[in-house]
Amino acid sequence: MNPTSLDPLRSSFAALRAQGLRARDAARQLGLSEGAVMAAHAVGQMSPQQASDSLLATVPLDGDWVRILQGLEGVGPVMALTRNEHVVHEKVGAYRNVSAQGPVGLAIGPEIDLRLFLTHWHAGFHVVERDAQGRKPEQHSLQFFDRHGQAVHKVHARAQTDLAALEDLVQRHARPGSPPVFEAEPAAPHRDRHNRPDADIDCLGLGEAWSNMKDTHEFFALLKRFQVDRLQALRLMEGVHTRRTPIVAIEGLLHEAARTGLSIMVFAGNAGCLQIHTGAVHRIEAFGPWLNVLDEGFNLHLRSDAIHESWLVSKPTDDGVVTSIELFDAEGELIAMFFGERKPGRPELPAWRQLARSLAQGDHAAQREAA
Repeated sequence: MNPTSLDPLRSSFAALRAQGLRARDAARQLGLSEGAVMAAHAVGQMSPQQASDSLLATVPLDGDWVRILQGLEGVGPVMALTRNEHVVHEKVGAYRNVSAQGPVGLAIGPEIDLRLFLTHWHAGFHVVERDAQGRKPEQHSLQFFDRHGQAVHKVHARAQTDLAALEDLVQRHARPGSPPVFEAEPAAPHRDRHNRPDADIDCLGLGEAWSNMKDTHEFFALLKRFQVDRLQALRLMEGVHTRRTPIVAIEGLLHEAARTGLSIMVFAGNAGCLQIHTGAVHRIEAFGPWLNVLDEGFNLHLRSDAIHESWLVSKPTDDGVVTSIELFDAEGELIAMFFGERKPGRPELPAWRQLARSLAQGDHAAQREAA
């Protein structure tokens, strides 16, 4: 491809970024996926002079995702970012204990805790972004995308990151040839079109299997066995294992957890990656529709006006009942899940269960109205 053929795209993207748009939003404004824009800035797509002058330059990676993530342990602290349409989950720490069995991977550390679904990982880049005014240092990141160019996971360098070690990791996994190609995002059908009718589902069998769970991880197999999606299952088990909660419950949950110092778990992600925070939360701020946790080492940005349904969910295990609050958007897609801190072999915190159930009963909403 002629190195100059993508100049208009790169110029338009740079102008949008200069206006303050995030890369994802700038790409959308250009009618492209974020992954496609990263591919257009691959150094192989630019002349040496263009690559030197460009405010954004990328190097495609070889696709050995597990080894790349394992190699991140040697670069020190970074910021891991996983998002979906309505929530951004950011954790600062080191990648540790990265492994995989087939298409499912793990990263298990005290700060960065991930579940990786690698069949959805299609492309990755080392991304270097420069400030047009030269007032900020270069920003380095590794960014991973699905086949439609939607980000599944990002790793951003921090001040404490060993950039030389990061560069060495990139050189070991660089694929400087042709950049990856992405497919157009298909039109998403309304969720009811791909749900089985309630009448076709063995609700009695579903309820019995749910009651006999020994571990929360059995839940995914249960959904597959009965050919039911997550939200449909919650609705079918309403009054038995689940209960709808007020939408405002999640704001009350975060504020009350911050007030009491209760340690919670926050799960958020997409089809390719699930990212988990475990610990207390402290600074809870709302800016417009965004509900935020702004803590040292953990940031959460949740679009509260996108929450269409909120559910209290109980799952039996060998360690007792595990309780969660689960949030869904208008299309029935899971936004985020909240649990009390727990580990295998230990029951969940009674304070968490009490908090979740009280919010589900609307106690927090009533307190806010009384105040």
